[in-house]
Amino acid sequence: MSQTLTATGRATGPAARLVLSGDLVRPAELTVPDLLCWPQHAAEVSFECATSGTQRHRFAGPLLHDVLADAGPGFDPARRKDRLRFLIAVCGTDGHRALLSWAEIDPDFGRAPVLLAVSIDGAGLDRAGPQLVLPQDRCGARHISAIRTIRVDGGYTPWA
Repeated sequence: MSQTLTATGRATGPAARLVLSGDLVRPAELTVPDLLCWPQHAAEVSFECATSGTQRHRFAGPLLHDVLADAGPGFDPARRKDRLRFLIAVCGTDGHRALLSWAEIDPDFGRAPVLLAVSIDGAGLDRAGPQLVLPQDRCGARHISAIRTIRVDGGYTPWA
């Protein structure tokens, strides 16, 4: 896991910004207050961490799918399978990275309830920035604290 799971960054200063980029019709910069505009979902999560043992937390925030769908991913919506070629790269301010496929979060395929958490254990993440939370993961390795960028990519070079 990239950082200890706490609501850090409550000090004064500008709100953390998350950049959505890549194959999107509407790339954006978002803050935690911006993410509060989407429907909020809660998840009780237990992560088995190699370095710090089991951690249990309650996260709340919008679904990653909802936020990215609103940004207009560049796939052809009339071609259901076109979505399967899209990857989602998430990077935290500490350099920790994770990669997901669009199919994991898409309601027509994996339907994983991946959150862009805006709070942890009831404490807001306004200054620290949102956290990527994958409630279905037993290990917390794909949990990203203080997300800096999310890049949607459907145009990577195919393997041949």
